[in-house]
Amino acid sequence: MKLSSDKQSRLHRLTDEYTRLEHKLKIGGGPDKIEKIHKQGKLTARERIDLLLDPETFSQEIGLLVAYDQYDGSAPAAAVVTVVGKIQGRECVVVANDATIKAGAWYPETIRKILRAQEIAMRNRVPIIYLVDSAGVNLPYQGGVFPGQYGAARIFFYNSIMRHYLKVPQISAVMGMCVAGGAYLPALSDVILMVEGTSFMGLGGANLVKGATGQTIDNETLGGAATHNAISGVAHYKTKDDKTCLEKIRDLVAELPAKELTRVSISAHRPPTTDHSKLYELLPEDHRAPYDMHDVLNTFLDEGEMDEFQADFAKEMICGTARIGGILVGVIANSRGMSKGKPGTPPRFGGIVYTESAEKTAYFIENCNRHSTPLLFVQDVSGFMVGAEAEHSGIIRAGARFVEAMATAAVPKIVLTVNHASGAGYYAMAGQGFDPDFIFSLPTGRMGVMEGDSAAVAIYGTQIEKLKKEGKEPPPEMLAEMEKVRETYDRELDAKHAAARGLVDAIVTPEDLRDSLILALQTCLNTNQPHIGPFVLPA
Repeated sequence: MKLSSDKQSRLHRLTDEYTRLEHKLKIGGGPDKIEKIHKQGKLTARERIDLLLDPETFSQEIGLLVAYDQYDGSAPAAAVVTVVGKIQGRECVVVANDATIKAGAWYPETIRKILRAQEIAMRNRVPIIYLVDSAGVNLPYQGGVFPGQYGAARIFFYNSIMRHYLKVPQISAVMGMCVAGGAYLPALSDVILMVEGTSFMGLGGANLVKGATGQTIDNETLGGAATHNAISGVAHYKTKDDKTCLEKIRDLVAELPAKELTRVSISAHRPPTTDHSKLYELLPEDHRAPYDMHDVLNTFLDEGEMDEFQADFAKEMICGTARIGGILVGVIANSRGMSKGKPGTPPRFGGIVYTESAEKTAYFIENCNRHSTPLLFVQDVSGFMVGAEAEHSGIIRAGARFVEAMATAAVPKIVLTVNHASGAGYYAMAGQGFDPDFIFSLPTGRMGVMEGDSAAVAIYGTQIEKLKKEGKEPPPEMLAEMEKVRETYDRELDAKHAAARGLVDAIVTPEDLRDSLILALQTCLNTNQPHIGPFVLPA
């Protein structure tokens, strides 16, 4: 039960804020553009996905917030919907151009989202379905779309790697426009479907053909469903409408070879000990305040005690095996609050990685890797310990071992940010640069080098100390600049800012957290191949 608005917790407020934004973004180009699509005899991207996925099953959208705060808000979700969900009981990735936004044209961020979706499919060897309805490159932004290592060409590179080496099934349905270089995406898929009367595929449309060659021809004759099925032979199936096309895709997925049997231990799942709604009360109002991480874990782990590894040693880092949806995982979580150090040493700060906790976690990761146990990193980390004692204890070497163990582990890695993801601790806890399979954040997540207060001190500390020695106070203009630094950091630390730039795959609410983790794990278990980098070529 929700608290009244004046008594809502920080997590409640941020969740409500995110939910309102989510609803707005899912409308895409707006009701008028949706009506226009319907008048053309087509369904919208989200309507197509709803019909394609198994009914009443959970699906996870990837990159919903990408570009939401760019282009004056005119490119919600970067004009492409990317989703992980189930088709005929099989985990799949779906990429659907949103033609309600600039006719589905590609922004630079559209490329980023498609590449991320392809990487999920490649790393986990799950089928990927493209629902194509795009006018091609958004020409005013072609400089960020066309050239470069991670420009549009990278999509076709990934298409080719999946077909030739990884044997990842790729199904393309041309359900609207598919022009210019974008036509290579379906051409490099295993199967191409087209829809009568509404789909077109060609390197150039009728207008371009007339301008380039002087030839007058209509789009349907040039590259419609009948042409590519009966004359060119480029397409493989012709369907009468969107619904029939989506039903055919479901049939094709049902015919795919069975997924690889996993080595991971799976048992009957049990509901969590604590209801997810308690999470709203567990996280403190002040993100710096302590809380019990074990209580947080109990809201989404299967019922039963987590088998904690070295529970009495280096307590600032929680390591142990547990189950989520019956799937065994190795949990690595930052404890918050103070804990006892070794006899004769000061207490330990939660959220800080010390030499002993780095060594402990590295050893635990290596064990999980040997046993093929997936890893779940629950981040609330402020960084590694600093100071003479830490340096003399060899924290640099211990931290390097932690990072190396995490980076080279070949098992699936899933990240959940609860509060802080700061400093080198963020890297060690499977930051994005180490290619975790999925990266989620609660609305309370904060990602950055450091907090705003720390940044202000780092930038202006020397000047303030100098003024103090001279018996002077910081001038108002310096205090104003320090406040600007704090405000900038607070804005950029926000989970929505990270999600808008693709630094996390999705913001998840307490209501969906467990389902998101279960689906992510089920997706990862499609293969026993190494989960390192975007893909690993077979030997």
